[in-house]
Amino acid sequence: MALDIKIGERTATIRLVSKDGLKATIDIDGKLFEVDVVMVEEGVYSIIHNGKSYNIEMIPGDGPKNYFVNTYYTSHEVEIIDAQSRYLKNRKGDSDGVGDKLITTPMPGKVVRIPVKEGDLVGKGDTVIVISAMKMESEYKSPVDGVIKRVYVQEGQAINGNQPLVEIE
Repeated sequence: MALDIKIGERTATIRLVSKDGLKATIDIDGKLFEVDVVMVEEGVYSIIHNGKSYNIEMIPGDGPKNYFVNTYYTSHEVEIIDAQSRYLKNRKGDSDGVGDKLITTPMPGKVVRIPVKEGDLVGKGDTVIVISAMKMESEYKSPVDGVIKRVYVQEGQAINGNQPLVEIE
């Protein structure tokens, strides 16, 4: 069975071709990848591909199939689109509104850096805040072109999960 996975503006079709123990063959948009996958702790995975090791952390998001995926260098919001999530999304009538313009983090942490201030123009993909959580720094980027409407936190401040951080209009 194939799934679509949305990462930012990109949607990829993923299909598990075969699995034998920890080894798996995965088809991503028609290209095959041979990987070794191990869950090292709840929500944390080690993936080896072509002799190179990748570590990812998957944190449940605000929807049934939404996750925040942290790597050593970046953080991505990921949505798994399968039959069930398509049904729930259509039923809910998802709207592109304020929720897309309010930057939050799914877990407690500390504000490391805020490279923007209220009134600044930002482009889609610009870093608006850097958060440290679980010994990893994650850059949160603007999902839209806009203006920084409000910065709710300060550098060095401890934050709670799902707390508003930056709002863009």
